[in-house]
Amino acid sequence: MKKLTKGKIWCFAIGQFGWSVLSALITNWLVYFYEPTQDSIAQGQTLFIPQGRVIFGVATIIGAIAALGRIFDAVTDPLIANLSDRSKNPKGRRIPFMRKIAVPFALITVLVFCAPVNGVSAVNGFWLLVTLLLFYLFMTTYCTPYNALISELGTTQDTRISISTYISCTFLLGSAVGYAAPYIWGALTPSLGRVNAIRATFLLLSVMGLAALLVPTFTIKETDYIDVKPTNDDAFRSLAKTFRNKDFRVFVGSDVLYFIALTIFQTGLPFFITKLMGLPETMTTLLYVGMTLLSFACYPLVNFIAHRCNKKQIVLFGFCGLSLAYVVTAVSGLFGIGGMVWGLLVVFVAAFPMAILGILPQAIVADIAQADAMQTGEKREGMFFAARTFAFKMGQSISMLLFTAFASIRPDTGAGYRIAAITSVVICLLGAFVLSRYNEAEVLDVISPEWRDKNK
Repeated sequence: MKKLTKGKIWCFAIGQFGWSVLSALITNWLVYFYEPTQDSIAQGQTLFIPQGRVIFGVATIIGAIAALGRIFDAVTDPLIANLSDRSKNPKGRRIPFMRKIAVPFALITVLVFCAPVNGVSAVNGFWLLVTLLLFYLFMTTYCTPYNALISELGTTQDTRISISTYISCTFLLGSAVGYAAPYIWGALTPSLGRVNAIRATFLLLSVMGLAALLVPTFTIKETDYIDVKPTNDDAFRSLAKTFRNKDFRVFVGSDVLYFIALTIFQTGLPFFITKLMGLPETMTTLLYVGMTLLSFACYPLVNFIAHRCNKKQIVLFGFCGLSLAYVVTAVSGLFGIGGMVWGLLVVFVAAFPMAILGILPQAIVADIAQADAMQTGEKREGMFFAARTFAFKMGQSISMLLFTAFASIRPDTGAGYRIAAITSVVICLLGAFVLSRYNEAEVLDVISPEWRDKNK
């Protein structure tokens, strides 16, 4: 087998940029587009679906659809992973899936925002439900094989940390590009109108994402680096075996809580900035890009520490740091302090924890997957990453219900947004407590002879 070079790692990481751009358009702007603020409506935003908590007086239409989409996404993860793990394609178990689904994935991202009726209509609700379900199915078909390659290409712990660092860079960059959307649609609005300008912006960014999605599929020959050994288990048997791993269950428990908190924060960021901090929507882009650049600046330090310290302790620090950023967000706009000061404070507090949590969790999953393969003789890397995404997407479905419900509480004062941020604090700290139960020493003792010899 060939040795993975830095150039090939970057080619692989560009794929992460592609799907993070597409994901950012849904994560960051779906609720903002379909449940707009009064300021957005005044600027020309059209209402396409009924507003408010109209489902049993608890859930909103957009919240229920987004939650259902995440549940569907979670259920399809192990199915796609099993298809990939069992694949006998001579070109590999992962790359062929990624290449075939790239174009549909990019196209459906745009169609999510193209409701056919120009006004409030049940037809638009049905359109949104179908397109969002397809979006999550196509994203799973690309991302599950992609994530499995992290463990398969990263044959050593150092290589896995390097891959995780590179893809974290491209993930943050892709997310920042997604947050830049208001600048693009702002320039297009005078000629196209707000809604069409937003759609044109998302089309442009989706084409950019598509180009990135295809890079690893045409530059990496999977069979040059991986000894392909398909598994024979069916999806549910393989998923059950994966969740029998105690260390994986503990890690996934913490990961679910982390992503609930993170999704509430990411979905609410445009609202936090415009309503709580009183800043224009374009500041969402500037502040997120600033946070991204500062996180990038922290990457060498995180990478340096990760090669010398246990990843678990570093991630626990990241949980606590991110909780502090959520506390700052919850009280932003108070005490007579200007909105920009609050925005910058969130950027500075969140940057280092984001760097930690962007790099190390995937490396931990890869460690657990390798240890399990060495102990059982079964290579189920795809299922480990799918099981992780299955769990945290179920958590994200909860977060979409929570945020959209919170957002409907006194939107004129922003009280619901503050409740959402405080909820993120509590959930994030609970995630840290669960992760403290993860036995990293046991995993490293299996996969790393150097670590075992050093700690005898």
